This record gives sequence, C-alpha cells and structure tokens, in this order.
Amino acid sequence: MTKVTYEIVEHDGGWAYKVGATFSETFPSHADALAAAKIAAGEQQVAGRTEGIEYEDSAGKWHGEVSQGDDRPETDIADTTRSD
Repeated sequence: MTKVTYEIVEHDGGWAYKVGATFSETFPSHADALAAAKIAAGEQQVAGRTEGIEYEDSAGKWHGEVSQGDDRPETDIADTTRSD
C-alpha cells in the first residue's frame, strides 16, 4: 500500500502543507495549514470509481494508467515545526 505524508511547512510568508515537492496554497497560520492537511488526508482515503488517469512526472513525461477506486493510500501528517 502506498503511504502519502502531508508535511506542514513555512511557505511564501505563511504556512502550507506539502506532499513530495508539491505545496498547497499558503495559509495565514500554522493551525489553518494543519486543518487543511487533515481534510486533504481524510479525503484521499475515501474510495471512488475505477477510472483512467493521466499524470506528468518530474521529467515532463506523461503517463496513463488505470486507478482502482478502492486502492486508497495510507495517509500521515508530519508536523515537525511545532514541539507542543
């Protein structure tokens, strides 16, 4: 099973969550970014329909594959910016 980690980080004068090298929108507070990451992580675990998907990798190459609607990743939130 795939594991996706949402990392809370300072970004562009505020806070964001990041998955791999991709940032979310910037939020005004750490709490807002954490709340948004929790929502996104929860939504990613909801089963959907089996359908074809296309995506571009970091080298700019496009790929196509079939995504099973019930093959959902495990999600986690890494918040190393706070010790409390």
